[in-house]
Amino acid sequence: MSGSVQAGCERCQCHGQDRRPGAILYTLLSQELRPGAARQRCPCRQRRAVCLRTPQLTCRAASHVLLKTISFVKNVAAFQLLPREDQLLLLDSCWVPLFLLGLVQEMVTFEVMEAPAPSMLKKILLSGQSKGQEPEGTQPTLAAVQQLQWCLNSFWRLNLSPSEFTYLRGAILFSPDTPGLRAALHIESLQWEAQRALRELQQPEQQARFSHILRLTASLRCVPAALVTALFFQPLIGAAAMGELLAEMLFEVTGWPRGWPLPR
Repeated sequence: MSGSVQAGCERCQCHGQDRRPGAILYTLLSQELRPGAARQRCPCRQRRAVCLRTPQLTCRAASHVLLKTISFVKNVAAFQLLPREDQLLLLDSCWVPLFLLGLVQEMVTFEVMEAPAPSMLKKILLSGQSKGQEPEGTQPTLAAVQQLQWCLNSFWRLNLSPSEFTYLRGAILFSPDTPGLRAALHIESLQWEAQRALRELQQPEQQARFSHILRLTASLRCVPAALVTALFFQPLIGAAAMGELLAEMLFEVTGWPRGWPLPR
């Protein structure tokens, strides 16, 4: 799923080519109506839109991982003792790395393919619509997905033990740098305890491994929530707000909010 970047692509807007609107529309209409006309895609690697190759299977697996992730958070006694506002702030800031760590532990793999190209005429006709439309760029790109898969593969090569997964989740969950926390000092002490327990699991000759784990964890935190939502959950929940879903999952007894489509 990789391709070379061709310089000077005629249709690529990345190179800032300026064309008259009338000429563009004429060209696009001609291409739409021409039998057998080849519809080339923009070859720019950073902008190539992708989607899941098997969305039903992958989204179902991702939903179960998310349920397990929220269940872990709810069962951490120290987390439940925090103010409700801090719980929501921590969940909002750490659900992505926790979820991705769940994908690693559950060995969830996925493949992507190039997203179907929308009608070129439709692009032109919808280009002038109001800001109420879906913002451009929400579709996952090949480069972003490949970076995500690199992070997951790096963790798989570590072959973490169940105890390491548990303590690493605690170190991720209790993030004192989250803005707006009321109990930041207490949360910092909880993170330190989780990191200390994780470090003690390493053999004396494996101390470099502990530092490597923390560096890879930082890479998980850099994965945008918008990418994870669009790739794994948007096919299931549509345009619904992911933050509301997470909050309901955290405080619902059943785990999956009422009224939300169940992962089948």
